[in-house]
Amino acid sequence: MAVAQQENPLVEGLERLPIHPTTMVIFGGTGDLAHRKLLPAIYNLAHEGALPERFNLIAVSRSDIPHGDYQEMARESIEKHSRRKPDAQVLEKLLERVRYVPGTFDDDSVYERLGGCLKEFDDDAGIVFNRLFYLSTAPMFFPVIVEKLGQHGLSKHDDTEVRVVIEKPFGTRLSEALELNRIVLSQLDESQVFRIDHYLGKETVQNMLAFRFANGLFEPIWNRNYIDYVQITAAEDLGVGSRAGYYDTSGALRDLVENHMMQLLALLCMEPPVSFTPDEVRGEKVKVLHAIKQVDPPSQTVRARYTAGMAEGKEVPSYLDEEGVPAESQTETYAALRLEVDNWRWAGVPIYMRTGKRLARKVTEIAITLKPVPHLAFESQGSVGVQPNQLVLTMQPNEGVSLSLGAKIPGTRMRIRPVNMEFLYGTAFLSQSPEAYERLILDAMRGDATLFTRDDEVEAQWRIIDPILESWGNGEPALVEYTAGSAGPAEADALLERGHKWRAV
Repeated sequence: MAVAQQENPLVEGLERLPIHPTTMVIFGGTGDLAHRKLLPAIYNLAHEGALPERFNLIAVSRSDIPHGDYQEMARESIEKHSRRKPDAQVLEKLLERVRYVPGTFDDDSVYERLGGCLKEFDDDAGIVFNRLFYLSTAPMFFPVIVEKLGQHGLSKHDDTEVRVVIEKPFGTRLSEALELNRIVLSQLDESQVFRIDHYLGKETVQNMLAFRFANGLFEPIWNRNYIDYVQITAAEDLGVGSRAGYYDTSGALRDLVENHMMQLLALLCMEPPVSFTPDEVRGEKVKVLHAIKQVDPPSQTVRARYTAGMAEGKEVPSYLDEEGVPAESQTETYAALRLEVDNWRWAGVPIYMRTGKRLARKVTEIAITLKPVPHLAFESQGSVGVQPNQLVLTMQPNEGVSLSLGAKIPGTRMRIRPVNMEFLYGTAFLSQSPEAYERLILDAMRGDATLFTRDDEVEAQWRIIDPILESWGNGEPALVEYTAGSAGPAEADALLERGHKWRAV
């Protein structure tokens, strides 16, 4: 009797759950994010058959160009940045339903024409499409667009769902975040708002919950009794490139720590939710953020910027010599912090975070180091000795998980060295992981907010970061320097407790 071959449930990529017909509107449709990420993500969803059966796309931006020109622009973006070679037939069908509305975001006529375009799609199809507005613009336009959508009757619809995706950064200080939340929630219900953090769309980030809560191996030791310390690293080997104008007003703390890295910390430390519904998951994350002790910036943080050095196999300039960076800039390109979550599970466990540009290599990972075992009996000549077990979850460049174990070196003596057990997504599931934006756009269309940040989450994150920004603005601690292509400033070692060490970058 022939045995049916068991299918790998992830080989085919994204699940094809039914989604109501949707019209997606990208504000900032000619911008860098739309070209590099959003348009390719939408194409890949179409290629997978994951888009709703009826789908329309409208781009809104300042350039005064006809629909045809924008369709060609979209085609070029998809052909250049898609994770797979585009299929001509799928691409043509997608582009047929693309429209373009030119104008500035504060111009009332733009929203009148946009409303007309939305109604035209509805009338042609004989149905009312869901609306998904994606704010891929400079942050200063977020409140403008939301208020205009409300004023022109586009923020709510009696016969269909209206959702708004807002890109980061959600404010640059706590006061701004609170004001932006006030404006957004004056026009929209919280259930309509999807504050996006693309890190949460990465498979390894989501897999943190699976590893913790679906395996009896990890959850019993996921606490202060067994875990010695945690490191969260987001290192880049690139400089600021053409983003100097934005980056110099942001810096490493706002750009990565306040949003991406705080979300990673919350997922790592949260309690098991009663169910994996959006509000249950996000409620547990908020509890973690509220439990973080107030940071003392002079003793618990380091800020630095890169000087000239060797990176990517060539000489690179210092941050101050990058094009577009003011000579008097005090912006950090590296930030490191020591935090502590003051609750029953985590009290006393240091959580070290660091992020920087122009470091030795590109890597984003979380390393959980367990407490060392007594190992005097294992010490012998030629033996590395028993090293603490370490679980490493890697988000990039290669998504996966590794676990270090102590093993005996072959031979007559009891000599120990660490060995790694490794799991990589690409080899385990025989397919390329979907891009983060693919998953998140699909979730927003479905109305699933699990991987998006809630208003109280955003505020809790800013309440941790705002006092640090205040102290840094007053020069405490002083801005130090590190050589481009290095592992970062030596001053970061002072954050570590005795016996702890940074992982190699």
